[in-house]
Amino acid sequence: MRIFRVASVSPRISPSSQNVSSNIAGALQEHINSPSPKSGKKIHANIIKSGFIPNLNISIKLLILHLKCGSLSYARLVFDELPKPTLSAYNYMISGYLKHGFVKECLLLVQRMAYSGEKADGYTLSMVLKASSTKLASTMTILQRSLCRLVHARIIKCDVELDDVLITALVDAYVKTGKLECARTVFETMKDENVVCSTSMISGYMNQGFVEDAEEIFNATRVKDIVVYNAMVEGFSRSAETAKRGVEMYISLQRVGFHPNISSFASVIGACSVLTAHEVGQQVHAQVVKSGVYTHIKMGSSLLDMYAKCGGIDDARRVFDQMGEKNVFSWTSMIDGYGKNGNPEEALKLFARMKEFDIQPNDVTFLGALSACSHSGLVDKGYEIFESMQRDYSMKPKMEHYACMVDLMGRAGDLRKALEFVRAMPERPNSDVWAALLSSCRVHGDVDLASIAANELFKLNADKRPGAYIALSNVLASAGKWENVSEIRQVMKARKIPKTIGRSWIGAENAQ
Repeated sequence: MRIFRVASVSPRISPSSQNVSSNIAGALQEHINSPSPKSGKKIHANIIKSGFIPNLNISIKLLILHLKCGSLSYARLVFDELPKPTLSAYNYMISGYLKHGFVKECLLLVQRMAYSGEKADGYTLSMVLKASSTKLASTMTILQRSLCRLVHARIIKCDVELDDVLITALVDAYVKTGKLECARTVFETMKDENVVCSTSMISGYMNQGFVEDAEEIFNATRVKDIVVYNAMVEGFSRSAETAKRGVEMYISLQRVGFHPNISSFASVIGACSVLTAHEVGQQVHAQVVKSGVYTHIKMGSSLLDMYAKCGGIDDARRVFDQMGEKNVFSWTSMIDGYGKNGNPEEALKLFARMKEFDIQPNDVTFLGALSACSHSGLVDKGYEIFESMQRDYSMKPKMEHYACMVDLMGRAGDLRKALEFVRAMPERPNSDVWAALLSSCRVHGDVDLASIAANELFKLNADKRPGAYIALSNVLASAGKWENVSEIRQVMKARKIPKTIGRSWIGAENAQ
């Protein structure tokens, strides 16, 4: 569909024609600059009706106008009418697709640009890098997955200047695709310090557990901002070994003059959850209230999850009830919190109330509800919830849900029924499912079923489940079959399977 014809060669243009073009271009620019550019579309309609042939300048402005209005289809029509799209036209259209999440269309246009002979500049390549690190569909091609390295090769081959925008995009793309060594190589080529690149490197290292490398980058960054501090707090907060340092980093960012923002609070609250540091969490809670971001749904969800994991279920419920807005994560955290803190009845009440508020549960919500049924011995209720996943919500149960159902039946003593359930599964049971059955057999002392579950478990991953050997050994020991116990111990010794050492942690800072 042709919407107008762009003049590819300018014939003799009368002064009046020049004035018309100048007026149209000026009017379009005013609409582009305004906060509500949609009214500028009327100019495009008048151009079409009048038969006026716009020049390249007007066409580019029309393209920008439609992109700013979010009308990608109209923008593409304008683009396709250009006799020979310029580099700026390509860049505007590619940027528009990327901004609105149309990654495939963005990359196809880049491909067309390459075939046309138009040379990409640094801005074009930075957008391709952003596209390469975007979460694409599972059907993403090998070419798309290797875009980062292809773009880097193009930069070197064509001697494209590595400005701040391009080098930041290149480092970020390498980090997001997990190529930290390549990212570090590019990072080291920077002439001037770039805190954005530093933050990207820190996040990449923290995501893969390279805490020392992240600290090295952080310490070498002379001019720090709140974002780079937040990256450190978030990274430290992910494991019990470093969570305390996350709290310390949170304190440090305030000592140097930064005020915590939502990301800071969410990360340090996560650290309190890992550490089960109830008192520290309360102090952070007080800061959140004073900061004015308390009403933010992310804050409420983080706080109630932290209190639930610290055993302060009443505090969690107070936060939950005070939240002006709740989402599925808020409800799920509260349900899971009740289940893990010995109040499965309240967890199931909340699960039922979700329907009243039109909140659709997700797979984690169902896990919390099934776990509550398991701890309450409500087998029939568990079946009802499990079947409602597909019947009412069209959700396919995952292995975790099947394992939870096996645990539910096993706790209730229905071991044969649990085995039938496992064998009737539409997919091959994984190790978690068999481990749940073996655990129930240990509780009820069923040697025969324990042997079946253990054998299936060993077939899947014999060397990664030391607990399975111990569980089977305990079942046999309870039945007085000491010869079999000895055989299992010998197998563990021959396969160099260590016995996991149990540990308990208590807070002893104020101990006398």
